[in-house]
Amino acid sequence: MDRDRMAMSQRERDRLKVMALVLEGRGAQKEAARLLKLSVRRIRRLQRRLEKEGDGGIVHKLRGRVSNARWDPREREKILQIYGDQFAGFGPTMAVEKLAQGGLKVFEETLRLWLLARGLWIPRRRREQHRQRRERRTCRGELVQADGSHHDWLEGRGVPMVLVAMIDDATS
Repeated sequence: MDRDRMAMSQRERDRLKVMALVLEGRGAQKEAARLLKLSVRRIRRLQRRLEKEGDGGIVHKLRGRVSNARWDPREREKILQIYGDQFAGFGPTMAVEKLAQGGLKVFEETLRLWLLARGLWIPRRRREQHRQRRERRTCRGELVQADGSHHDWLEGRGVPMVLVAMIDDATS
């Protein structure tokens, strides 16, 4: 890549455009903060960095570098090897529990992403369990269902009563 060119995301280009107005004195820091959805303090820091470093100051400093949180590739391979040898077919949740028993700590989501990338695990969508209806009885009276409802059916004009409903499963 040329020294005169630098890679910027669309977000960084938008920031540079708004901050250019602030640097020229044609825009207020408060308005820039509102447009970019940042605090005024963050805008001041961006402005100082742009004045010091130029347009490159808007680019994130970790661009092109490996994340500090990245796993050591040897450790990752070791975990995937153990998964393949001992826990193949396990989902990420169960595998993480088993790996933790062996002294290897890894987050479930991290392992899930590793397994997906290697094709070692394919997520299956869980469908709702289908409720099967019971077959109707063939003979009358074979299965009679009864239910009772305790209620003041006569609204205080008589003794409390129970309504009993009975349904024959063969004839409904």
